[in-house]
Amino acid sequence: MTPAPAGAAAVRAAAPAVRRLAAPALRVAALLGRRLALLTVLLAVVFAAVELLPGDAASATSDRGEGAAGVARRRHLLGLDRPVAERFLDWITALPTGDLGTSARGTPVTGLLSAPFPNTLLLGGTAFVLTVLLSLALGCWAAARPGGTVDRIVDLTSTAAFALPEFVVSIGLLLVFSLGTGWLPAATLTGADGSPSDASMLVMPVLALAVPQTGWNTRVVRAALADQAATPHVEAAVLDGLPAHRVLLHHALPGALPAVATGIATSTGMLLGGAVVVETLFNYPGVGTVLAGAVADRDTPVIAGVVACAAAVITVVLFLADLVRARTLGARP
Repeated sequence: MTPAPAGAAAVRAAAPAVRRLAAPALRVAALLGRRLALLTVLLAVVFAAVELLPGDAASATSDRGEGAAGVARRRHLLGLDRPVAERFLDWITALPTGDLGTSARGTPVTGLLSAPFPNTLLLGGTAFVLTVLLSLALGCWAAARPGGTVDRIVDLTSTAAFALPEFVVSIGLLLVFSLGTGWLPAATLTGADGSPSDASMLVMPVLALAVPQTGWNTRVVRAALADQAATPHVEAAVLDGLPAHRVLLHHALPGALPAVATGIATSTGMLLGGAVVVETLFNYPGVGTVLAGAVADRDTPVIAGVVACAAAVITVVLFLADLVRARTLGARP
């Protein structure tokens, strides 16, 4: 028998290592592909939903007294006489280049969102960071003494906070900190660049968004830590006499990360969705006003552009949560 060449033997020897390296990459690609597919379906649903609304962009943006011939001409210029599937295909194929289309009033959607969307990201991102920090701190504090006074108080307050809609929290904050004490401004004033002119104008909108989601995520953290407390490795750490804070932070919390990451990632959509309501109440210069005008105009590219930007942020956060879950679960014995 002819011996195998040395090169072939080296390839066979390296094959297991290559497969071990390729497997995580394939899992990441599969996760990303699933998220992108969901995003595409969501945007298609947005196009179809706007199409089902009464009227269209041509009639909604027509000049007063414009006749049927003028509206028909405008409809043709906007491409509304084409099938919605064809318009959606043209729009989504241009999306990877950063082209969000043109609004019914002739303004590029990218330029229309260039100022308000970063403001919304600032608002939602600050509320997101505050939510993560508070929910982890409160959940761990309650889990440190299960069944104790702190645990019961945190459980009660987190349930009450989660039950409050953003507009109720907003009104309460306005009554207390603006009308009652005058500590914070009731409305947001914008600077020359279109962003809030003072950081104090962010305080109440951020709190209005963060309070309900902190309530929800505190309960998620507390429940995940309670589940981990019953696992063998945590019980073994307790029996070994390790300090309670070490058991909590080094043994229970890492195992709770998949559930915590999923809960926090889910809150991203709630924060960005609630931002539309909060922006209106505080006169905040975000996408809420743009979206309200686009719905009134039946302006599909603007609506889809807002949804695409928000959904891209949510998709990234959900994808990171998927990676945390995959890494944590894959690392378990």
